[in-house]
Amino acid sequence: MGMDVPRQGVARKKKLRRILYFGLVLAAIPLVTLGLSRLKPAAPSVARETTVIDVVKRGQMLRNVRGLGTLVPEDIRWIPAVTSGRIEKRLVEQGTVVMPDTVLVEMSNPDLQNTLAEAESQVRSAQAEYENKKVDLETQLLNLKSQAATVQANFSEAKLTAEANEQLAKEGLVSDLVLKTARSRAQELATRNEIEQKRLEITQRVVPTQLAVLSAIVEQRKATAQLRRQQVDQLRVKAGMHGVLQQMVVEVGSQVQPGANLARVADMAKLKAVVRIAETQLKDMAPGQLAQIDTRNGIIPGRVTRIDPRADNGTVAIDVALEGELPPGARPDMSVDATIELERLENVLNVQRPTFAQEKSTITLFRLEPDDRTAIRTQVTLGRTSVTMVEIVEGLKVGDKVILSDTSQWDNVDRIVLN
Repeated sequence: MGMDVPRQGVARKKKLRRILYFGLVLAAIPLVTLGLSRLKPAAPSVARETTVIDVVKRGQMLRNVRGLGTLVPEDIRWIPAVTSGRIEKRLVEQGTVVMPDTVLVEMSNPDLQNTLAEAESQVRSAQAEYENKKVDLETQLLNLKSQAATVQANFSEAKLTAEANEQLAKEGLVSDLVLKTARSRAQELATRNEIEQKRLEITQRVVPTQLAVLSAIVEQRKATAQLRRQQVDQLRVKAGMHGVLQQMVVEVGSQVQPGANLARVADMAKLKAVVRIAETQLKDMAPGQLAQIDTRNGIIPGRVTRIDPRADNGTVAIDVALEGELPPGARPDMSVDATIELERLENVLNVQRPTFAQEKSTITLFRLEPDDRTAIRTQVTLGRTSVTMVEIVEGLKVGDKVILSDTSQWDNVDRIVLN
C-alpha cells in the first residue's frame, strides 16, 4: 500500500503535463496562422531564356512605321481597239514579254477592207485625171508658145520691111502707098505680138494653179487611203511598248468597238511599291520620307511619293518610288514589307519596344535588380514609339535592364526571379 501512493502522484503529474502541452499547442495555432498570413508569397521562378531583356540607353532613336504591300508597275498601258472588228486570233498569252511591235491579237473587218480598196481606187483615178490634165495643159501651152512665136516672127519681119520702106521712100524708090501699107502691117503685128505674149504669160501662170487643184485632190485621196490602210493595219493590234502582257480581256470570236480595251501591258523595268499603312500611323507621314522595301530577296531604298487621301478598312495606300536596282525575280504583284522613316530623335532615353506598348501610355515592366536575378515590377511612362523602339519619359534610367516579353501571367506578383 505504501508504494501505490507515489505511483499515483507521478501519473497525475504526467497527465497534467500533457494537458498543459495540448493547451499550449492550441494557443500557438492562431499565432502561427497569423504569422504565415503576414508573410509575402514566394517570388515565382522564371527561366531566363524564355524572356527578352534589353538595356535602357540614351541616344538617337529612329522613328518608323511598317506596312505590307506589293510591287506595282509605274507604267501600265491598256491597249484599245482603234477600229471595230471581230477577234480572229489571240497570239500572245498572259505573262509573255512583249516588244512594241509584238502583235497581240488579229481582228477582221470586211467593211474596212472594202473601204480601203475603194479609197485606193479613188487615188488611182485622181492620179490619172491629174496626169491627163497635165498633158492637156502642157499641149495647150506649147500651142500658145508656137502661135506666139509665129506672130513674133511675122512682127519682126513686118518691122524690118517697114524700116526698109522708110529708107527707100526717102530715096524716092517706093510710093507713099507702099510705105503706109508696110507701116500698117508692122503696127498690126506689134499689137498681135503683144496680145499673144500676154496670153502666153497668163496661161503659164494658170497652168500650175490648175495642176495644184488636181494635185490637192490626189493628196487628199492618198491621205484618206493612208488612213484606211492604217485602220486595216490596226486590225493587227500591237503592244506598243516593251513590257509584260498582264491581262487579255477578249476572247476569239467576240465583236469589239473602237476604244474597247483588249489587253493590259506593264513596263517591268519601272516598278513602285504600294504599301498599306494603318490610318492611325499617318499623322507624321509626308511625301519625301525615306523607306526601305524588303522583297525577301534584297532590300531596295525608296522614297514616299504619294499618300492616298482615302482609307480602306482602316489602312491607307502609300506609293513608294524605288531608288535602287531591282533584285532578281522582282515582278509586279510581288509581296513586300516596307519600313518608312518618320524622323530621327536625338538624345532621348529609349529601349526596345515591348510587344504590348502603345505610344504615350503608362505600363508596368519588370526591372532587374543589381543581382541580375530579381526583377521588380516598375511603372513606366512611354513617349513616342517606332516599329522596334520606344521613348522612355519616366520610370527608368540609363543602364536599367527590363523584361520586354509578355509578363501578363505574373500580373498578381510584384517580383520574379530569373534562373
